Amino acid sequence: MWKTIEAAGIAAILAATAGAAAAQTVRMGTEGAYPPYNFINDKGEIDGFEREMGDEACKRAGLDCVWVKNDWDSIIPNLVSGNYDTIIAGMSITDERDEVIDFTDPYIPPSPSAYVALAGQDVDLSGGVIAAQTSTIQAGHIAETGATLVEFATPDETIAAVRNGEADAVLADKDYLEPIVNESGGELVFVGGDVPLGGGIGMGLRESDGELRAKFNAVIAEMKADGTLNAMLAKWFTENTPKW
Repeated sequence: MWKTIEAAGIAAILAATAGAAAAQTVRMGTEGAYPPYNFINDKGEIDGFEREMGDEACKRAGLDCVWVKNDWDSIIPNLVSGNYDTIIAGMSITDERDEVIDFTDPYIPPSPSAYVALAGQDVDLSGGVIAAQTSTIQAGHIAETGATLVEFATPDETIAAVRNGEADAVLADKDYLEPIVNESGGELVFVGGDVPLGGGIGMGLRESDGELRAKFNAVIAEMKADGTLNAMLAKWFTENTPKW
């Protein structure tokens, strides 16, 4: 009897060890420069809504996930070339991007973009100089409006361009701009109305990774259904952020 119990115990340990050894490692690529979606905290670690959401998604999917920081302007090419396995970086789902990579179902509902300018300025949004981060849906929108587009590698640079007079306004995700406006002491204000762009924010994956996409879709659906995503959105964003 003792031999049977002992053998069963050893078998359980071996099974658990084998399961741990077989856990798939997934490299999560992010920008680390777009709070509150993703940013580098005081400890030099990737932080933000997408870090918390991504870690929880990996846990539920039984994946061993590690985080990789990559500049925005090369984030899709480096996914395609295999430097990491996902993009989880506030990336809106668009038809143009979907021709190059696949997306999971959105984990953030479609939310508006908005213009921000210096207070007291008379800004011509359709004919002025408008800043946007390069390779974003906002940059594409400005190019279609007739305004003069000035592109920058990082979102911080777009805000600086408005403050130093290099641009009349910036167009970006309203969720990103809202805390900056609130903390500017009246220096920066929203101008014009909200601009609906994109089809929500999802994780980007290589087109060949259909199995991984299915795993993340399953846990995203689960996190929507049990309220986890809404709780995270409420924690990291403003009360105006769309919820599921």
